Amino acid sequence: MSPASGTDAQRGQTPPAVPASRPDSVAVYSILGLLLGVIFIKSEVASWFRIQEMFRFQAFHMYGVIGSAVAVGAIGVALLKRLGARTVRGEPIFFPDAEERRPSVAHAVGGTCFGLGWGVLGACPGPIYALVGSGLPVMLVALAAAVAGAWVYGLLRPSLPH
Repeated sequence: MSPASGTDAQRGQTPPAVPASRPDSVAVYSILGLLLGVIFIKSEVASWFRIQEMFRFQAFHMYGVIGSAVAVGAIGVALLKRLGARTVRGEPIFFPDAEERRPSVAHAVGGTCFGLGWGVLGACPGPIYALVGSGLPVMLVALAAAVAGAWVYGLLRPSLPH
């Protein structure tokens, strides 16, 4: 093996520090998920009635929440780009260029399916867990349907255009 094709250690370089898979990170993410669920319930963004109000253009509540999230996300991405932020493993964060981000028919079809499911069910995938946890066992059916949909997508993914 030539020196150029060896590992970092073989070339005399120190490999970048890669955090080991730590069991405590599961606890941290579980606590953050629990906190997010409480926020979803207390702010009523997981409420079927609030979601129906939004789709019927009867209230601004959900549009305000979604609009705020988009604004915070846009500012966050701009800061990540400006500061040259890296992942926790030290790798650069890749942002696709405008050509790669251009919406296609697949995006319209996927967005329509997502929106129809959201409108009919009254919940998008994230708050389903919060709704189950808040005492709505009927949402277990929604959770099972979401898992089944993800499983079917996994089966069909190799034959879908990406």
